[in-house]
Amino acid sequence: MTTIEVDENEYGSWTVFRVRGEMDLVTSPRIRRRVHDAVAGGRHDLVIDLSAVRFCDSSGVGVLIAARRLLRSCGGRLRLILPEDREGHVGHVGRVLAALGVRRLFEVYEDVPGALTGTAALAGATLPRQQVTDRIAP
Repeated sequence: MTTIEVDENEYGSWTVFRVRGEMDLVTSPRIRRRVHDAVAGGRHDLVIDLSAVRFCDSSGVGVLIAARRLLRSCGGRLRLILPEDREGHVGHVGRVLAALGVRRLFEVYEDVPGALTGTAALAGATLPRQQVTDRIAP
């Protein structure tokens, strides 16, 4: 069964989407819709946390590229969270983006605090709990 969950928080001018599950043909439209809704609502600085995405196919990559294009067209910014594991290996989404040669298109950060400030991870930073959750299942 394919599922995805998206939690949304706002931190100043930034909107953070925490995505968990699988980004595929079935679930990717949910992410696309959330990005479009954010932009339509005037939120043009987005962080998409992909650290809990277990699987991403070409439709998921397409959503990320489309989000980047949309945000750039309105003067916004997109930052991705793609942490490495303890051994320094890139996670699934990072490997997919690298294999397709598109990882270089994105601003990539290790964690949300680093993405919000545009710097390396901040030690000891804590963030509030998620406020909005969407879940879909076929």
